[in-house]
Amino acid sequence: MDTSTILSRLQFGFTLSYHYLFPQFTMGLALLLVILKVLYLWRKDERFNISVHFWGKIFAVTFVVGVVTGIPMEFQFGTNWARFSAYAGDIIAQTLAMEGAFAFFLESAFLGLFLFGERAFGQKIHLFSTVMVWLGTWASGGFIIASNAWMQHPVGYTIAGNKLEISNYWAVLFNSWILPQYTHTMSAAVVTGSFVMAGVGAYYLLSHKHLEYGRIFVTLGIVMGLLASIFQLFPSGDAEGRQVALSQPSKLAAMEGLFKTSQGAELVIIGQPNVSTGQLDNAIVVPYALSFLSYHRWTAEVKGVNDFPADQRPDSIELLYYSYRVMVGLGTFFVAIMGLAVLLRFWGKRLYTMRWALWLLLLATPFPFIATTAGWFTTELGRQPWIVYGLLHTAQGSSATVSAGNVLFTLIGFMGIYLFLGLLYVLLVVSQMIRGPEINKIQGLPEHEETEGLLGSMTKVQGGN
Repeated sequence: MDTSTILSRLQFGFTLSYHYLFPQFTMGLALLLVILKVLYLWRKDERFNISVHFWGKIFAVTFVVGVVTGIPMEFQFGTNWARFSAYAGDIIAQTLAMEGAFAFFLESAFLGLFLFGERAFGQKIHLFSTVMVWLGTWASGGFIIASNAWMQHPVGYTIAGNKLEISNYWAVLFNSWILPQYTHTMSAAVVTGSFVMAGVGAYYLLSHKHLEYGRIFVTLGIVMGLLASIFQLFPSGDAEGRQVALSQPSKLAAMEGLFKTSQGAELVIIGQPNVSTGQLDNAIVVPYALSFLSYHRWTAEVKGVNDFPADQRPDSIELLYYSYRVMVGLGTFFVAIMGLAVLLRFWGKRLYTMRWALWLLLLATPFPFIATTAGWFTTELGRQPWIVYGLLHTAQGSSATVSAGNVLFTLIGFMGIYLFLGLLYVLLVVSQMIRGPEINKIQGLPEHEETEGLLGSMTKVQGGN
């Protein structure tokens, strides 16, 4: 693989990893906005609607930055990966075009109605726009997943000379790879949104500001975070693992650091892959567990890395191995921390006053972003050395006329621009979070006073008069 291709991979990996920090948050937050809006209409408690507007502003800023950082990725298909685009563009262009024409249009159109249409159109239309924003974000993720799923498991094509042509449109849209990957990705997004919401709520409770909203954010965050974290492990994680075992066995072997084919393969808890010697150093394992998790049979044979031809193995086994473990390790941690928080909230009823637990929620806020980034590393590194699995090697998909110097120049430029955008985004979002939700000052109530809700407070004040 030449230097230009390596740098193009690095550039796409950097822009993808940076860009996905934002959509994963908006996709998760969109569902939470719907829940808050429904709670407002159901309970007639103005605090929930104020929460919708508070998180809606954060959603809008995140959405804009996500759009801006996502545009360069589309252009890279033509600039850095021209041979791949010429080879598979007849198929990939279908799903990417549908994402832009349908899902993104739906999301962006109703986002304007969500942000500015409540007073003009009323609460039912505002709820409808909130739901449509959620559906738009998840549909957008679905079409992107469909594109990636086809690269992982190509279907519905015919080979015509030096390129592929789509032969079965519905096979591409209903690729068997999509559902496990989609559910795993969306539940991870909900985990991210839930942790951020719970973390912000914990910050308010720790700093004794906006206490009522802090309780709402913490409660909704930990409940949805626990449900999504459990779903990550089973069924979505189990389904994704099984399809990797069946369709990409070399990826499974590298993820697990399994160098030698084994019946009743062991699941590695701790260990360091040593590619030069073809073994795992200092391993702590669970006997038979890998075979059972992969094939649901304790003595199933799992093929090792050494039994695959060199040109069909992932080219960065160590990075793939550790990325997978970061993802799985953090996912397990998420279940534990959210499970503990839910117990303290609903069983012990002490969560709001236990500072160590609130600090744990606050400090855990960035970890879902790390876990999802490691998850995408696992997905993409595991597909290597293929850009279209089993059909086109990555080295054959890069642009032949783009020099390494050109790629390096644009990579440095992207890093500088994204650094500026990142700092601006953090400044805007953190300032919004510090200001907190809008508090109704008309009632003359202290900002930190605990009440039964804004509508309940109005009743009390009027009754007192």
